[in-house]
Amino acid sequence: MSGTEQRTPEPAATGRRTARRTRIAAVAGSVLLAGAVVAAGGYTVVTVRNADRDAGAPRWGTPSAAAAEGTATEARGPAGMLVPYGHDGWLRGPDLAEFGSDTRLEGAAAVGLLKKASGDLPRAQRDRWEKEIDSHRVEETAMRSYFSGSLSVYGESEISTVRIVLTRMKDRDSARDLATSLTELLGAADTSREGPAVEGHEDATCFVVSGNRASRLASMRCTAHAADVLVTLTADGGKPLDTRSVAVLLGQQLDRIHEPGKAA
Repeated sequence: MSGTEQRTPEPAATGRRTARRTRIAAVAGSVLLAGAVVAAGGYTVVTVRNADRDAGAPRWGTPSAAAAEGTATEARGPAGMLVPYGHDGWLRGPDLAEFGSDTRLEGAAAVGLLKKASGDLPRAQRDRWEKEIDSHRVEETAMRSYFSGSLSVYGESEISTVRIVLTRMKDRDSARDLATSLTELLGAADTSREGPAVEGHEDATCFVVSGNRASRLASMRCTAHAADVLVTLTADGGKPLDTRSVAVLLGQQLDRIHEPGKAA
């Protein structure tokens, strides 16, 4: 080859770079949509230090390349049970208040976060939920947020964010009782309708919250329990929300608790 000849990039390499640029653009778009979703949905993660006040605005951040590919971390307890980033295309999600996108809490902080799982339900129902929690002992909580990993730049309806919270209780009965109570509260809300079933997990229940007809946004809230762990999931995205994919993720999460590593 002469010094004046120019090599044409190989198609495979060009395709990989194009796909990478598309992926980054999609994630950036997801950040903007997620901010709008949480602002409209009324179900935000709160600053536990100020648990008696309304939530502040979350801080949104773009996932790093390492997070997008999934990183292995050594963790025990609920933190080690969470579905890892990169599984089934789920990427590292937005920061949740001051906690970041992946965190573990104990003591009063864990209790305070669990009390906010009732979201924007009426005050009387929130009071009932908080009293229910106070009658049980919370050991620790692990929380992780995800992006759907859609490669679509223009299809906002394909983009969603998911937050999964695992709360280890004192015993199996406590986890079951709290799951039952929260399911009843969420199901009684006027804006909720029953969501998709979670295959293989009859105790898991999901509700879709569509909001008003003019809204372009929707959310889904799910509750389940596995062993001594209470599982709550919140998904937000543009209409129509891909509720089935979220239900599959919840099933994979429950599988990991029952059989660690099954969904890895």
